[in-house]
Amino acid sequence: MNTFVAPEGRTEEMLAAWKEDAAYFKSRPGFISAQLHQGIAGSRVLVNIAVWESAAHLRAAFSAPEFGAALERYPDGTVA
Repeated sequence: MNTFVAPEGRTEEMLAAWKEDAAYFKSRPGFISAQLHQGIAGSRVLVNIAVWESAAHLRAAFSAPEFGAALERYPDGTVA
């Protein structure tokens, strides 16, 4: 589970970046599911709940070089 806070006025950009990350993770061994939840009333707080077969699978997905480059897609000021 991880939490994001989108920069003011840039929630849609943050969501687009997360969707690209979700597509990447879905292609990785050990991935089971992910759900992104957003607070109500225009909240900029989003919580991602991802399920993996093991911590080793998650670590391998996060350690891959192609994932590191993905972090640059998030708008400046995104807090994770």
